[in-house]
Amino acid sequence: MNARSGLLDDIKSALRPNGLFVRGVAVFGEGDGPLLADGRRAASVVLVGNAGGSLWTAFDEWHRQHVRAVEHPLDTWSKQVIGEAAERFGATAYYPSDPPYQPFQQWAMHAEGLKASPLGILIHPEFGLWHGYRGALGFSIALAASGRVERHPCDHCSDKPCLTSCPVAAIRMDSFDVAACRSHLATPTGQAGCMVSGCLARNACPVGEEHRYPEGQIRFHMRALTLPAV
Repeated sequence: MNARSGLLDDIKSALRPNGLFVRGVAVFGEGDGPLLADGRRAASVVLVGNAGGSLWTAFDEWHRQHVRAVEHPLDTWSKQVIGEAAERFGATAYYPSDPPYQPFQQWAMHAEGLKASPLGILIHPEFGLWHGYRGALGFSIALAASGRVERHPCDHCSDKPCLTSCPVAAIRMDSFDVAACRSHLATPTGQAGCMVSGCLARNACPVGEEHRYPEGQIRFHMRALTLPAV
């Protein structure tokens, strides 16, 4: 095992107790990576995220202890966990919620070969729509690139139930009507439906359904939405 492979294994071990995983490694050409804390350009970034509800137990326990003190709890918890890993391994940490905003979806498509579903969420052949990216670790060295997905699930889905399950037909193959979706969620029907059980279109996708988030995690994410007044 070389030192760079050993570094990835050490990162995986450090993240595992909190239900986070190395989701892929994006390697950049000279000068193409994001800025590191020392002003150089990263040669690679290690994407960190959840697979299914893997993070929920650790985060929920932490959240119960900090529920009154933290405005954005999942972001705060992610920064704590990933920030500790960054300090331990001499990396620069990046987060989707922090400026300068980094192209996380582009990194994920580059690292894992994923493509967007009609909902706009990147779809994974194993986890379906039930996964996410909580941050990334930037390094000045080029770590080994991760394996890329070759099969895009949506290309082989003939029924496409995500397109017919939305109550307001907000989802199409080439567009997602965000305004219609959010307006519906603010209605009594939306409050009793998607806001309780999660997005009906997302739930209808058959890919990775066994990795569906736990009910508590779904409710947490839905409550975090800022909805228009009706």
